[in-house]
Amino acid sequence: MLPRLDLAAVWLAATASVASAQTYRRFGTCPSLGCVIPPDQQDFLPGQEFDIRFEVHAPKNGSEAFNNGVPDEKFTATISKDGGRPRSIADFFKIRSEPSLEKWTFSWFEDLFAEDAKTPSVVNVASKAYRRVALYEPGTYTVTLNYFSGKKTTAEWTVRPLATKKKAKNVIFFIGDGMTTNMITAARLLAHKTVNGKYQTLLSLDDFPVLGHQMTHSIDTFITDSANSASALYTGHKSTVNALGVYADTSPDPQDDPKVETIVEMLFRIWGSAWGAVSTAFIADATPIALSGHSRLRSQYGVLIDQTLNGVQNYSWTKTDGPDAYFGGGADQFIAGPGSYQGKDYYAEFAKKGYSVSLNKTSLLSAPNDKKALGIFCKNNLPVWIDRHIFPENLEINNDPTGAAKPAKDLPGLKEMTLKAVDILHNRGGKEGFFLMSEAASIDKQMHALDYDRALGDLLEMDDTIRATIEKLKKLRILDDTLIVVSADHGHGFDVFGSSDTKYAEAQEDERSKRNAIGVYQNSGLSQYTEPKPGVSYGTGANFPMNWDPRYVLAAGVGAAPDRREDFGIGATPRAPTTSRGGEAYVNDKDRPNGFVVNGTLPTSESQGVHSLTDVPVYARGPCQETFGGTYSNIDVFYKIANCLGLAHGRNVTEGAGKRHGKGKGKGRD
Repeated sequence: MLPRLDLAAVWLAATASVASAQTYRRFGTCPSLGCVIPPDQQDFLPGQEFDIRFEVHAPKNGSEAFNNGVPDEKFTATISKDGGRPRSIADFFKIRSEPSLEKWTFSWFEDLFAEDAKTPSVVNVASKAYRRVALYEPGTYTVTLNYFSGKKTTAEWTVRPLATKKKAKNVIFFIGDGMTTNMITAARLLAHKTVNGKYQTLLSLDDFPVLGHQMTHSIDTFITDSANSASALYTGHKSTVNALGVYADTSPDPQDDPKVETIVEMLFRIWGSAWGAVSTAFIADATPIALSGHSRLRSQYGVLIDQTLNGVQNYSWTKTDGPDAYFGGGADQFIAGPGSYQGKDYYAEFAKKGYSVSLNKTSLLSAPNDKKALGIFCKNNLPVWIDRHIFPENLEINNDPTGAAKPAKDLPGLKEMTLKAVDILHNRGGKEGFFLMSEAASIDKQMHALDYDRALGDLLEMDDTIRATIEKLKKLRILDDTLIVVSADHGHGFDVFGSSDTKYAEAQEDERSKRNAIGVYQNSGLSQYTEPKPGVSYGTGANFPMNWDPRYVLAAGVGAAPDRREDFGIGATPRAPTTSRGGEAYVNDKDRPNGFVVNGTLPTSESQGVHSLTDVPVYARGPCQETFGGTYSNIDVFYKIANCLGLAHGRNVTEGAGKRHGKGKGKGRD
């Protein structure tokens, strides 16, 4: 449950929280009235740029009321290395003058009783922010905030060891959003035939030589969202739900929170390498936009697209000069209008910066490989693999990326977008290489909707894409130079517990009898998904099921979900498990009408499944693959990749160093 806040305070639910076990919190990374941001126990890559903010809180009322609500405006802060002499922040980082004092007010509810009574606690704040600093020497740093005549808050930061040698020329990071080991297991069963318990073929993931697991905790909650978790993967710094590329603060402005440099920003600044992002979601969604976006609020889509193209406009923050390949959905943030930043036409804005612009698969495949490329193929998320291949009638909606009232049917899949991005990035990265993130976004989106077949279809599409990408790298003769990492940002509590006889279940008239169609243990049987369906050919080739609608289907579910009906068979239309009445979620009787009602476990306001605590897998092959085994925090994925790319510099690297050149042409960057 997220903290509940007074809307009048212009304060965001993502920012509330204290490091204690309570559900409602004043500020998650600051249990005392003095706040150091980044907080205690944070790690840094040598030379990684970041912001520092100090806040002093003075609650006017509530259990923490202090000093009549007047914050200390004369607080001081120091930093020391490895127990050395403390120095002022400005002196240590060679900042010419102290930043201006900032003041604001926010409010929060201390618990459910306070929320029910509508009695918020009000907090006045005094703050300073130090922008774009870096720590270059490995070691332990202690930051101390002194306030209210004797109160202290300390934070210990660790700068990790140097790693300046570039061991991998290229990195491709596949993210199966929401993907867990249990989903991978289920996808394998759907698409790969067994004979007497032995698989005859395997997933491409099964051939990866190294498998590890990462822990997905947020900085202030044990359940995360995609923004915060993607930010941890790309920056090495945990944040708060809904925040990306920043440490959340309590200020009214979601764009001014302390920022942290991302892996592609560092890669561009230090080596001048090319980078790109591919997603089956709208491209301003959390996982792709966290590579370049810095905001406490992930829903600032238009602002985040502008940051991707033009960099952060305030606070002298760094930028990448835009991605070299950027493919996905999300036309609403590009068409001039209410969804785009300042109402601008962002197709035109990208074109002004030298981008080719593709609005369908045909155009994408013919786009030049030596130019930066934007591809936006529908208004929102791309239709899932099953609807594109098995139920194409579901594409008959107004989804055209120009905004015209017509369907979008000439759609690329994850494979076409990824392979095209590899061609462009290989060409443009030249000797400095590239970084590509490729996301199978609807594994997560369909798991939220409890549409397990559609989720697993997109997982199989990602696996097929990985297989094709490896073949592409072989043809380009760069496979041995490329680190490939496959992981997830978080998981769902999904598992398979048996099979279900759909014919028997449909014949039963009462719901309790329908449950007897489920076969467990010796009655679970074998997969029929790999057996051809008479008279039906999907034409999707190897690595996908031959029959998506067998009589005996997987009986599967998640650990946390709303009230819903289950029949376990594939739905001809995308799933809508609940309907809303009076602000609460109820069973949608039109969804899976032949199924039986399953009581939910979530608050009655939740209409979909939610993320879970589970660790998620990390697969690796290529240079540095051996570092990815074991179990570790999600932030360590960043440090492993960054070290392999030689980004841990103990020196000040000038922005834009190592100008990027077109492959073999000595041509300056666009």
